[in-house]
Amino acid sequence: MATLLLSAVGRIFGGPIGGAIGAIAGQRIDQALFGPKGRQGPRLNDLAFQSSSYGSQIPQLFGRMRVAGTVIWATDLREDKSKVSAGKGKPKQTVYSYSASFAVALSARPISRIGRIWADGNLLRGDAGDFKTQTEFRVYPGAHSQAVDPLIAAAHGAGNCPAYRGLAYVVFEDFQLADYGNRIPSLSFEVFTDETDVTVGSILDAIVPAGIAANCPTLVGGFAALGDSARGVAETLGLAVVLNGYDDGQALVISESGDDFGPLDISDLGATANPTKNQKTTLERAARSRASQSQSVRYYDGARDYQDGLQRESLGEGPVQHHHIDFPATLSALQAKTLARRVATERLTNRLSAKISLPWKYLPIRPGHILSLPDLAGSWRVAAVALDSMTLQVDLVRHGALPILPSLSNPGQSISQPDLLHGPTSLAVIDLPMLGNGIATESQVAVVAAGISVGWKRAALLTSVDAGQSWQEAGSTALGGVIGTIAVPLPLGPSTIFDGRNTIHVETLNDAMSLTSETENGLLAGRNLALVGAELVQFQTVELVGPRQYLLSGLLRGRRGTEWAIGSHVADERFVLIEQDAMAFVPIPAGLPILQVMASGVGDVAPFPFAELLAPGAALRPLAPAHVTVLDGAAGDTIVRWVRRSRNGWAWLDHVDAPIAEETERYQIEAIPDNAPARVVETNAPQWTYTAATRSADTASGATRIDINIHQAGTHLVSRPASVVINL
Repeated sequence: MATLLLSAVGRIFGGPIGGAIGAIAGQRIDQALFGPKGRQGPRLNDLAFQSSSYGSQIPQLFGRMRVAGTVIWATDLREDKSKVSAGKGKPKQTVYSYSASFAVALSARPISRIGRIWADGNLLRGDAGDFKTQTEFRVYPGAHSQAVDPLIAAAHGAGNCPAYRGLAYVVFEDFQLADYGNRIPSLSFEVFTDETDVTVGSILDAIVPAGIAANCPTLVGGFAALGDSARGVAETLGLAVVLNGYDDGQALVISESGDDFGPLDISDLGATANPTKNQKTTLERAARSRASQSQSVRYYDGARDYQDGLQRESLGEGPVQHHHIDFPATLSALQAKTLARRVATERLTNRLSAKISLPWKYLPIRPGHILSLPDLAGSWRVAAVALDSMTLQVDLVRHGALPILPSLSNPGQSISQPDLLHGPTSLAVIDLPMLGNGIATESQVAVVAAGISVGWKRAALLTSVDAGQSWQEAGSTALGGVIGTIAVPLPLGPSTIFDGRNTIHVETLNDAMSLTSETENGLLAGRNLALVGAELVQFQTVELVGPRQYLLSGLLRGRRGTEWAIGSHVADERFVLIEQDAMAFVPIPAGLPILQVMASGVGDVAPFPFAELLAPGAALRPLAPAHVTVLDGAAGDTIVRWVRRSRNGWAWLDHVDAPIAEETERYQIEAIPDNAPARVVETNAPQWTYTAATRSADTASGATRIDINIHQAGTHLVSRPASVVINL
């Protein structure tokens, strides 16, 4: 294909000195400008692997490219450890987390911006600039005035480290490694130097030495000039683009073919230094096996996250001869298809070649000119020119035998990872009773978090037990849960049988959240449990009634001792699906008056998501007594009786007492006359006697009723009250 025949140009420079000297001059120019032959230019897989070895080549980037880069500076891994809860009833675990800071060089010439970033093939940074993993990130575009990075300067001293001026690089600070096996992942970067396509000519102008001008209008989406010589880069571009070199009297020009020189005078053909003998025009035709050309081009497909793409074009008839090009440039499928057609066309038309001899007055003819020959049909492109004994020896190839037209193209199916915004965190802090079997021995709350955006992952947690005066790290959230809102308050309903009258209308935070129906046996096994306001509710049937809209029916109300909250619902209260994998547990001291929790995810900005709980500790709190009855006793006494419940006995079993789950059986009774302060007494049995004498005294003082609140006193906390009213 296209070669830069500078040796031939050198022969033109040599002119009267003689062809041999001219050829030597051409070889010297060739070596001086592009380096010795045999050197290599960029290859298709050169940019795929990140390196950190000393002396690694850093490419000059043009347009838009995806590159792995070269690590030019890094710190040791930073280790942090914290104790986190593994769940209710389980011991705390020591969790180690690691982070690293490092710098990656991307381009040996300035860039305009960084687009997406991939880590181990997964999207780390979206096109909008949002990171999926916590890190600080700085871009140095390669300006000649850029300053030293402050982190590198702090590590080595401002006077002991370079600013890498003219080199485009990025710095990651405290890059969290938990998502990557606590190691620095393999990174690749989408880099822009120009938001639009670039010409081959602009690439050549930037890499070849001064005194050479490039006139090559073919567009590519991007290119990485990487190799050990400018010649290698030019030859790589020449794989798919016809390049010709010539001297225009001012500079050496590299041009694509197509300049029209016009027709020749038939009397000038066959010129020779011997006036008695004309030199004949010779015509050569390649073997028939080259008549049919199949050409494929492999490239970086910018529409498919810069994965390798392949386009093929076939022309001509007869036996097929297939050719393949690895072209390390970013292209669209249509651009690659067009280049494949162009190369196939060139191969097909170039099977016809000719040699002519012209007088020296045709010295302006140069490689790339298009000639019309009086005795040969069609157009011919000048491939090489040599001056020998005052005559020009011109090598020609057939030009334009077939049109070069854009073709339909199919880039193939993409396996690109969706670019989803992380978005802010929605935080729910839940004071839950023990969900499994057994007795809780320490107090802890559950944190469920999610995002408005489908792309949300996790967030770091901070807690405060002193009303925000100090904050402690508390690990991170679990995977995203199902969180929504209830627009219409849930009405009153029974807690002992299915609530078949009421329904719950839930709107979830994002489209990825879903709710599904469950069997009755599944409900009895504890599934489809949700916190609605402060009430734990199970639901059997789920109906999708609109985008992110679900109607829940077949309800079991007041689960796990939350029947007290059945009448507390308000509009727009929180709905949280209770799933073990979606909960992170935070241990707290018993009897804590207030707990505050704050989340910080990659999509969160100050003020950070915040929630608080007053007097948490449901897992340690006994259940309120049930079945309170008032009976008439002997001698005018009134007897109040109740049934003890247990936080270690959720199932009602006939003829079986629930385990006490506390150190002793104790109850606190508040007797509150409507005209006097409360009186508090304790008992060790599930009954209390309101004596006739006390009743008479209350009546004499003007009381008309007395409210009785019964609390079970547990090892750590007292229960919510079971209440009854005695009218006097």
